[in-house]
Amino acid sequence: MVLLSFVVFVLLPMAAVAYYLWEVAEDQFASTVGFSVRREEVNSAVELFGGITDLSGSSSSDTDILFQFLSGQKIVTSIDSNLDLRAIWSKPQYDPVFAFDPDGKIEDLVDHWQRMVRVSYDSSSKLLEIKVLAFAPLDAQAIAQAIFEESTEMINRLSAIAREDSVRYARDELVTSVERLKSAREAVTRFRNEHQIVDPSVDMETQAGLLGNLQTQLAEALISLDLLSETTRDNDPRLDQARRKVDVIKGRIESEKSKLGISGGDIRETDALATVFGEYERLVVDREFAEQTYISALSAFDAAQAEAGRKSRYLAAHIEPTLAEQALYPRRIMLLGLTSLFLVLIWSISVLVAFSLKDRR
Repeated sequence: MVLLSFVVFVLLPMAAVAYYLWEVAEDQFASTVGFSVRREEVNSAVELFGGITDLSGSSSSDTDILFQFLSGQKIVTSIDSNLDLRAIWSKPQYDPVFAFDPDGKIEDLVDHWQRMVRVSYDSSSKLLEIKVLAFAPLDAQAIAQAIFEESTEMINRLSAIAREDSVRYARDELVTSVERLKSAREAVTRFRNEHQIVDPSVDMETQAGLLGNLQTQLAEALISLDLLSETTRDNDPRLDQARRKVDVIKGRIESEKSKLGISGGDIRETDALATVFGEYERLVVDREFAEQTYISALSAFDAAQAEAGRKSRYLAAHIEPTLAEQALYPRRIMLLGLTSLFLVLIWSISVLVAFSLKDRR
């Protein structure tokens, strides 16, 4: 019974597997392609001039993203639409193991892709090596070339997204600063049109000079009045004239002070030159701040464009898609050896269990 079980459960399955591997399974050819993601950085004129530093960085490795992409459904669908993977991998007839069922769904094709496309990734050197299996050497090479082209397109999309992200915030800030500067300049223009004044500081200086001149004239008139009071009689007409002159000068001084907003008067407070000048200064400060913000935003935008333009991602292929001359797959001896090992192990364990149960009876 032990010998019979060994023949039935070990030798016969081994013979069936050997017959399938050497008589039914078709030869498979392998095409290898290897590449890595490289980033070329060239110092720009803006960076050399202003000492611009890096504005953005990648939070995850481009190679890690590409490694995940190579096992996804999108690349399988894209290459299948271009090369017809279903037809390529279903060429051998009556092969239920290695051939693909042409009636299978996209999920089945993705599972078959995992078996026929083997991706190796070295995390230390960031190198990707892909081995593609097919039943014809040209088919394997075509799939490897398509994988390289799809990977290149993926990296180009990542580069475009990175460039847009690096300049989008700077562009938004620039647009905001431009609108702020326009509003500040329009406010200054409306103020000048409303008060019919180009620069209140000039009028302020003029009024201050006029007020100082009037103060000097008032002092001279008071001195003249005092001299006349000491040297003439009270009914001297020159005294009345001197007093009227002093009163006129004082009235003019009060009027000019009212315009400057120094003392009260008939002129409205909102029309006082000091109030107007204060409002104008506020508008000028807002305009200057908007101008400085605009200059900073423009510099940041130029720097972001320079930073985005000087960084270039690309795929560097250290192994071009190879064309096989000899079929190395399936590895028949290795598969037969592994199958035999597992069959012998299973048979041995079963025999031991059977003898153990027999002894316990």
